[in-house]
Parts: sequence; C-alpha cells; structure tokens
Amino acid sequence: MSGIAVKPIGYACGASIEGVDLSKPLSREDERAIRAAWVEHLVVVFPKQQVTPGQLVDFSRHFGELEDYASQPFNRHPENDEVMVITNKRTNGKPSPTFNAGQNWHTDLSYTIRPAKATTLFCIEKPSVGGDTMFANMYLAYETLSPKMQAFLDGLEGIHDASLIQGLEKRGPEIVAEYKRLNPPVIHPAVRRHPDSGRKALYVNERVRQFVGLSEAESKPLIRFLCDHAVLSRHVYRHYWSVGDLVMWDNRCLTHLAVGDYDPGESRHMIRTSGKGDHYGRLVEEAQGTQARPVLKGKEVAAAVDALRD
Repeated sequence: MSGIAVKPIGYACGASIEGVDLSKPLSREDERAIRAAWVEHLVVVFPKQQVTPGQLVDFSRHFGELEDYASQPFNRHPENDEVMVITNKRTNGKPSPTFNAGQNWHTDLSYTIRPAKATTLFCIEKPSVGGDTMFANMYLAYETLSPKMQAFLDGLEGIHDASLIQGLEKRGPEIVAEYKRLNPPVIHPAVRRHPDSGRKALYVNERVRQFVGLSEAESKPLIRFLCDHAVLSRHVYRHYWSVGDLVMWDNRCLTHLAVGDYDPGESRHMIRTSGKGDHYGRLVEEAQGTQARPVLKGKEVAAAVDALRD
C-alpha cells in the first residue's frame, strides 16, 4: 500500500504529493497512486525533492515514452537529450535559447505532430520574487461554454504554429529560422477527449493561428475569445515555486504560462522532461497535398544546432 499523501492545493487543479523520494526507484503502489492523483488533479507538486537529470528521466519514464526534443534541440542537457534546460543563465557566453520560454499561454509541443503528454519540471534556482507558472484547466474551459459553442468547436481543427511563440524572435535570427524549419504548422482538433478521464477538453491556445476551413480574419476573434475564456481566474491555479519543487502536469487538458514578472538579473534555472503524447496530428502541408519540408533528425539536428552556436 502506498504511503504518499495527496492534498488539493487549488480549486481548478493542483495537488501536492508528499511521502515519496523521487531520487529513489518508484514502487508500483506509489506509481499507481501518483498516476491517479495526476489524472484527477491535472497538476501535481512534489516539494523538497533533490533529483539529478538522470533521476528526473527515471521518474518521468513511469508515465510514458519521453521526448528527445529533436523539434527544439537548442538547449538540451549536454549529457541527456531527454532533458531540456529551462534557464535565463547564459550558455556558451550567449543568452540561453530558453531565457524567455513559455511566456504565452500554451500546451507543450502543440506545434508538433505528437504533442506532449506529461511534462515534469524541477526547480533548481529561482528568483527572489516572481517567476511563477500558471495553469488553466481546459476541461472547465470547454464545459463552461454554451452547448451551441461546444457543438461548433467539436467539428473544428486548429492550426498550431511555432512562429506564434511569444518572444521567439528575441532568440536570434538563426535560431528562429531553424525553429520554424523544424516545426512546420500542424493540425489538431479544437476539442480532445482525454483517454483516461473520458472528459472533453478545449485544445486551443495562443499558438493557434486559425481554424481549418475558416480564414485568419474569421478565426482570430474566436481564438481570442476562447483563450480569454480559458484563463478566467476560476479556471486557473498559480504555482509559486520553491527550490526543490518537482511539478508534473497533463498537457492534454491544460494550458500554462511561465510568468515573466521577475528580475532578469536573478537566476531562474530548471530542468524538464516531456512525455510523448497519445495523440497524433498532421502537417498542414500534407493536408493540403503539398510536399512537406524535411525535418532534421538525430545527428543532423546536433550538427545544425552546433553550427548555430558557433
């Protein structure tokens, strides 16, 4: 029997989990208890942890296959491709490619064919104030819409575009160009049914350019309404980080925002893993019957990224 304790910490979502040391192998009982809490509360917080990048990977693998970040390889951990370094510290004498990551409402890797399932983020350093992360419950966003709007959205698909990442252009023209090349626009349904809970969740965020079959002009006000509706205060949990927090969330039914309200001269340094999702989208180019642009993989990615950093 698992000895962990689960305590809700937010109305919309969020629970803390204590009684487990994630630097050690996870028992089957604890894994089942954590999975159940994750599905129920969407965001789970493990305070006062001490984990290495390898231990973070070991924990994350309990919840599925991990992303190797080939679609965004610019700040992978030097010893592990399955770990992304999220930091405002300088890298090789240059600003980190993730210094302003996540500062608009989004779902991780929604601009890829196979968006993230679970994300785990471990806090190593934090600013003295600010630098929080906000999460919006997309079940509630969908369920609080009118039945007619729900029916309309059930038949829509959104075009997710990496070029809409806020602050992307500040990372340098070479990285921006390669980021866009590695991540051509993709199509996902506007509403997704969660495979574990069975509930429908809105799958629209600020990285959606337009809806398939609608023009950008027609799509824009609807996207703006849905994004504003999704992040109403009653739908949101705000996490105030402490060093040693490990947070895991469900990208299939959440959007989140890294709040940039902190002194950039202070360090915000974290490591992240992303679980590969159970949903597959399709490239816009393939849907239109045109030849998709080639995407670099494996050693080609590493060589391209090294060339950008030189």
